[in-house]
Amino acid sequence: MDQPIDVSPETTAAFVGRALRGPLNTPVMINSIGDFQRRFGGTWSRSSLGPAVRQFFEHGGRNLYIVRVANNARGAMLCLPADGSALVLRAVEPGSTEMIRAAVDYDGIAADNDTLFNLTLQRVNPTSGRIEDQEFFRRVSYREEVDEFVADALLRSSLARVERPYPAHRPECTMEAEWRSASPYTEPVQAGTDGSELSDYDLVGSRKDRTGLFALEQIEDFDLLYLPPPGKGIDTGPAAILAAEQYCRERRAMLIVDPRAEWTSAEEAARGVRELGYASSNMLGYYPRMRERDTDGMARVAGGAIAGLLCKQDRSVGPWGDLGQAGLGLQRSLVPAVDIDGEDAGQLHRAGLNVIGDGAAGRSRLRGALTMGRGSESHRRLTQLPVQRFCLRIVSDIARSIKWAVFAENDDELAPHVCAQVRSYFYCLDDLGAFADDRFVVECGASVDDHGAREVTILLAFHPSSSDEPISLTLHLTASGCRVGSAAFVPSADLSA
Repeated sequence: MDQPIDVSPETTAAFVGRALRGPLNTPVMINSIGDFQRRFGGTWSRSSLGPAVRQFFEHGGRNLYIVRVANNARGAMLCLPADGSALVLRAVEPGSTEMIRAAVDYDGIAADNDTLFNLTLQRVNPTSGRIEDQEFFRRVSYREEVDEFVADALLRSSLARVERPYPAHRPECTMEAEWRSASPYTEPVQAGTDGSELSDYDLVGSRKDRTGLFALEQIEDFDLLYLPPPGKGIDTGPAAILAAEQYCRERRAMLIVDPRAEWTSAEEAARGVRELGYASSNMLGYYPRMRERDTDGMARVAGGAIAGLLCKQDRSVGPWGDLGQAGLGLQRSLVPAVDIDGEDAGQLHRAGLNVIGDGAAGRSRLRGALTMGRGSESHRRLTQLPVQRFCLRIVSDIARSIKWAVFAENDDELAPHVCAQVRSYFYCLDDLGAFADDRFVVECGASVDDHGAREVTILLAFHPSSSDEPISLTLHLTASGCRVGSAAFVPSADLSA
């Protein structure tokens, strides 16, 4: 409760897509393209996730969660002979490049004990042959009724699971004493498969099972979400985009939306956005796609690059800044696939799309600083990307850091303590240049309902440096989370109070 609120946490992105290998439906933090290659198998021609990850790190991103999803992919299968039966193992991580192997020995087990055995599992890099992971299970049994049952022991494994039918006897030792020079490991009898192309349903997944984008329920916070196109020549479908937008609203994050491949002009893009119903202040769209300089190659999406630039901007300026400023351009090798003139740019901006155009030093830039929240007068200010991202950051920082208050003892000092903590946070933001002036309002209250549950209410009014007018928010913190409402009357109050 006495920890200050961090005013400059590292912006974290999350990508959901298809990979060669790696854990399914499990957010894995990576901090470099090397991390991605080691854990998920690198770039793959049947997925756009790898290129998006490379774009992210090349454009300044640092913290990235990867959620691997698959469509009917299967893990490799191993069969360890067991006197006429077999111990059948299936790799936890599916995919054609997931190489696991197993060994059985009886070291340290009495000669008259014919139920216990030792099992060793290894994951091997398919390219280098190096051992990447290894697990040991000592003194396990093939008998289902005992505590040492091997299938129960392997529930802790990140490499394999036991499949039915269970063996009727103890697995045979994989290396006889007279063959010490031979490899003791059993290789798969059936290779894994990569499955089919992803559908919208694979990307969305299930909230109940925490699959697809709902796998992000397993982490506390993320700021940016991106769903790279699920396959070559395949766009992310509107069902997945709309489900992701709703989830971003719940998690106070921004969703980066790529232009569709069939949008070959500004007019088609503007019309397409309206027809798809994309109209949310939690969505960031852009046009056009990019291509390699001096080539006629296929236009490619740039969502990964934009996510990286936003992370770089937040680190150097803050989320209240503008991507159009110096130092935040795309790589020189990328140029817009379609030239956009002033009239086209105006049409795209009215549709809620930012425009990628030529910039200084040969670097294309994202211009417009817009969200896709067009057409809502009550949320007009949140159509400005810096304002929306700044508000999301403020709410996330306060909700995370003031969580202690809803569990604290009810006393007269609680609300003043919360107010002091939030005011200190606002003073730090002001020192960083986040506000147009140093006048802001922070008011706090704490109450307990008839059931003994506490709610902490925080009323905020401030004038972001990127906004023409003040913003007001009311945060309602309870044990179940943080609910945000507007407080339209506050801007008319005296902000010098």
